Amino acid sequence: MKVRRAELFISCPQASALPESNLPEVAFLGRSNVGKSSLLNALVQRKQLARTSSTPGKTRMIHFFQVEIDATKLLLVDLPGYGFARVSKRERESWRRLVEGYLENRPQLRAAILLQDLRRDVSEDETLLLEWLAEREVPSLLVLTKIDKLKPMRRKDRIRVMLEGLGESSPPMLATSSQTKQGLPELWRAIRERL
Repeated sequence: MKVRRAELFISCPQASALPESNLPEVAFLGRSNVGKSSLLNALVQRKQLARTSSTPGKTRMIHFFQVEIDATKLLLVDLPGYGFARVSKRERESWRRLVEGYLENRPQLRAAILLQDLRRDVSEDETLLLEWLAEREVPSLLVLTKIDKLKPMRRKDRIRVMLEGLGESSPPMLATSSQTKQGLPELWRAIRERL
């Protein structure tokens, strides 16, 4: 698997600025600081394509990254995180409208990848988001991040607990690490199957 190209295509602060494109899109969403930008960088084998920060809420726009892997061209879309971030309620509401506007109105969208830190419990935010995506028939995938932070036995237990917590409504789930690259080939395979 060779990443031939990975570059910022456009950043959009509002839904009216979303680009016209005929390329398939895969959106990455999740709680603030879940590791969206780190995972995107690891997937495309670039260190700083998507900006990373230890401060929650740094992604405030929708960022489109044009990627060519082997003979496949697509846009990977980094959406603003939800949950804790030191921003006003008004700005948080603006992000919500931006993200929902994108997810509801993009015929190019082939999949939504919801990231979940393996060390954190799935909250109502994640279950509601998965239901929201299912109602709109947006194919989704649950990707567990930061699995390298737990020892193998603890990791296995956490994955089991998450599967039990989500029940039958759980979309397909993959475990990944941006640091060790574990699960990235499987994630690329899952992405390509949805294009």
